[in-house]
Amino acid sequence: MFATLLGWIVLHTRSDTSNDIEILVLRHQLAVLRRRKPRPRIRWTDRALITALTRLPRPPSCAGTTN
Repeated sequence: MFATLLGWIVLHTRSDTSNDIEILVLRHQLAVLRRRKPRPRIRWTDRALITALTRLPRPPSCAGTTN
C-alpha cells in the first residue's frame, strides 16, 4: 500500500518530458514484444516424450544431487 502511494506521488512530481520519455520507451517495448514469434505449441506426442524422459532412472553420478 505504501509503495503504491509513493509511486503515485512520484508520478505527480515528475515533469511532462520524463513522462513522455517513459511512454515512448514502453511503446517501443510493446512493439518489440509484438514482433516476437509466438511460442510453439506442444503436442501430445511432445508431452508424452517429456514425461517418459523424466521418469527414466538417473545415472549414479546424479543420484545424490538434488535440483
